[in-house]
Amino acid sequence: MTDWDGLPTPRRYWSVLAIWLAITMAVLDASIANVALPAIARDLHAAAAESIWVVNAYQLAIVVALLPLAALGEIVEYRRIFQAGLILFVLASIGCTFAQTLPELTLARAAQGFGAAGIMSVNGALVRFTYPHGQLGRGVGLNALVVSVASVLGPTIASAILAVGHWQWLFAVNVPIGVAAWVLGRVALPQTARQDRRLDWIAVALNVATFGLIIAGVDLFTRGGNLLGLVIALAGIVSGVVLVRRSLSQPKPLAPVDLMRSGMFSLTVATSVASFAAQMLAFVALPFYFQSELHRTQVETGLLITPWPLAVGVSAPLAGRLADRFPAPILSGIGLAGLAAGLGLMAIMPADVSSVGIGWRMALCGLGFGFFQAPNNRTMLSSAPLERTGAAGGMLATARLTGQTIGATLTAILFRMSGHGAVASLAAGAAFAAVASVVSFSRLAGAKRQAQ
Repeated sequence: MTDWDGLPTPRRYWSVLAIWLAITMAVLDASIANVALPAIARDLHAAAAESIWVVNAYQLAIVVALLPLAALGEIVEYRRIFQAGLILFVLASIGCTFAQTLPELTLARAAQGFGAAGIMSVNGALVRFTYPHGQLGRGVGLNALVVSVASVLGPTIASAILAVGHWQWLFAVNVPIGVAAWVLGRVALPQTARQDRRLDWIAVALNVATFGLIIAGVDLFTRGGNLLGLVIALAGIVSGVVLVRRSLSQPKPLAPVDLMRSGMFSLTVATSVASFAAQMLAFVALPFYFQSELHRTQVETGLLITPWPLAVGVSAPLAGRLADRFPAPILSGIGLAGLAAGLGLMAIMPADVSSVGIGWRMALCGLGFGFFQAPNNRTMLSSAPLERTGAAGGMLATARLTGQTIGATLTAILFRMSGHGAVASLAAGAAFAAVASVVSFSRLAGAKRQAQ
């Protein structure tokens, strides 16, 4: 595996297309259901609070399954996990389409989440084995572009579908796309070596308990201030400690503490968590900010959010190419400084700010985020040994979802504590991005030591 240098063309392009189609579906389905929740609750005769589990079941399934499936990918081959995830995702989408009750839909969404985890957990590893090493930054940049644009445009796409059809179409459209991705993947995805070891099922159980209990506990606490939520979250933390202690003595553990011993890798993970927390603080708060405080309509809100993904589309591929030539800590640090500046300027906008004034601030946020993401992801993948690419890719996705969960939770807390929760969330996002920028630049010292 040490002499691996990517797929030949045109197979490389078909492999990339399969990865993009699958990751677009998985990321979109994390957000499109939010828009349809009122219609789902009405059609299925469910309470609004109960319908939230249509979203939570999907997210929770992804988070608890990422690291186990990444480890399984190293054992049985990444493309097999990817293909199995696609099949499950498509079948679960059919289940969502024909669900008649809220429990049926929630169960199908959980299955869909496990399928999405199969896609996300090995996505980074497949990108690394698809591109030559000298073009890895380019590949990671384009992949980051797809993830970012899909996550931001999810509500817009959902609104467009709901304008012409019922909420079931949000899930039915996945079927032809998923089948196309599976067919392409079967013929084009890279074949990788398998590792002669068994999956640590005790570590799997501890991993599920860690993420599941922490997320469920924090969610319970932020929704009602229930102390039971803190107890549940504490139990998750205890499970995490036990998992880490178990992993310390293993050469290739499910929880990649072997990779986290590297200062470069651990700082890259920390940068990713902080930056995605900043992103989610903004994404949750901005619709409320635009509509409640700046008195924009829903249509105007959608248009005002658009400069962010457009700017990511410009900066992410460029940053990816530059990451193949220049130090990633500098590129990511500059990008995060731009994101911090953009969010800070958003937080102090006057009430009579023009749409142009909002637009260029949003564009600055998108340029900064796109310029950060590709070099940072490239570093996370390339700093791991080739045989641990699956663990690095799983950690990449876990860091993103962990950061987004932290951001969403903090937004809920700030809205409960402050009469200006949207502004406070934007300010907190700016602070997270600024800290992430400092952490990113701090990696330069480690990079110089490795070079020596």
